[in-house]
Amino acid sequence: MSRPESSPSPVVSLRQVFVAWWPLAASWLLMGLELPAVNAVIARLPDAKTQLGAYGTLVFPIAIFIEGPIIMILAAATALCKDGPSFDRVRSFMWRAAAVLTVVHGIVAFTPVCDFVVLTLLDASEVYLEPTRHGLMMMLPWTAAIAYRRFHQGVLIRFGHSRAVGTGTILRLLASAAGLAFGYALTGWPGAAVGAAAVSFGVFVEAVYIGLRVRPVVRDQVRTQPVVEEPLDGRAFARFYVPLAITPALTIVSQPIVSAALSHMPATEDSRAAWSPVYGLVFMLRCVGMAYNEVVVALLGRPGAEPALRRFTAWLALATTSILFAVAFTPLGRLWFGTVIDLDPEVIEVSTEALRLVWFLPALAAMQSWFQGILVHERRTHGITEGVVAMLLALIAVLAFGIIWGGAKGITIALLAYAAGSMANVGWLALRAARAGSRARGGDEAAASQ
Repeated sequence: MSRPESSPSPVVSLRQVFVAWWPLAASWLLMGLELPAVNAVIARLPDAKTQLGAYGTLVFPIAIFIEGPIIMILAAATALCKDGPSFDRVRSFMWRAAAVLTVVHGIVAFTPVCDFVVLTLLDASEVYLEPTRHGLMMMLPWTAAIAYRRFHQGVLIRFGHSRAVGTGTILRLLASAAGLAFGYALTGWPGAAVGAAAVSFGVFVEAVYIGLRVRPVVRDQVRTQPVVEEPLDGRAFARFYVPLAITPALTIVSQPIVSAALSHMPATEDSRAAWSPVYGLVFMLRCVGMAYNEVVVALLGRPGAEPALRRFTAWLALATTSILFAVAFTPLGRLWFGTVIDLDPEVIEVSTEALRLVWFLPALAAMQSWFQGILVHERRTHGITEGVVAMLLALIAVLAFGIIWGGAKGITIALLAYAAGSMANVGWLALRAARAGSRARGGDEAAASQ
């Protein structure tokens, strides 16, 4: 008696890609709104220019750099947590990494290491030292909360609960807004400390919600899955994850590099004050493209997924870039930086001029997620690290040229360097993804011929 053939999997449609993407995009977009909200509050507190410079070019970049190695735990959980044993293996790694990185953050925030990092390593003025120290102290819970949240978000995405990720981000934004309102009205704290405390509180609230939301998913779905393959052992997991961990760390190190470079270029104070508002706006539109990475990882390999994902990448790149183009080249830019963020007039001018140089960056974010998703799906993550190295080399080259030349404002050179780095990264990822795709197709053809 012959076995009945299993029914074929349904073909992935453009609508399915959108349904998988939009909750993640909403989550990222809401998270992207957090930085402009923080900037708007800091700009309305005393000593706004110094506090904006401290938070945007020192506190936030240092905190992000420390947590960098754990950021890609979301992609790892999405790709690997297929059953109970795999879930346990990746979760154990998450807890160990979170503990180590929290200790590192504490050392930087509460010891003289902070002086070395701010004054010597990043070559910032002493006026930024205490605002940076206070901000980092407020962000001590940040890394562990991010690690816990992103790991369990990956599990939710893997098992079809992307909307819970968006709900968590709404709660995070509400908590951050409450923290900002409390800090603005009642504490009398300096702006950098108010912003850091609010952001840290928001992430903590989101982590608590995600932890509660994932429990029934782990109990009813993860642990009931048949074990299709042995979980990666320590060495195999390291080969998979280390390139992913290095990637955001190398990406994030670009921010301290930019911060240090700004100290050696014209209009240093205005550039530092403008960097966070401009970067926050660009990030807000890039982040919906960055959310696409997990969608590619989750769907690629299913019938019809590749053409649908390609088309969606093109539409996403066009839509996000068009929005930033409109802000950069119409009065919307002055409305955003002047009315919404409430920057000083000279900083508004610097910000709007600089934004016109990088209006195309959201398109690169969508393309990066597409190519990066292919490499994660094929477990060829070393190509992602190589792309970030290419990004850093391009960024450093442009910054070095700007310092030597000295003929343009620091914010202008910094954004041009950021754009050059993004283009180098996407170009390298495209080459690696094309090679990985051809190898995968070759392997499929060889298997089919046997």
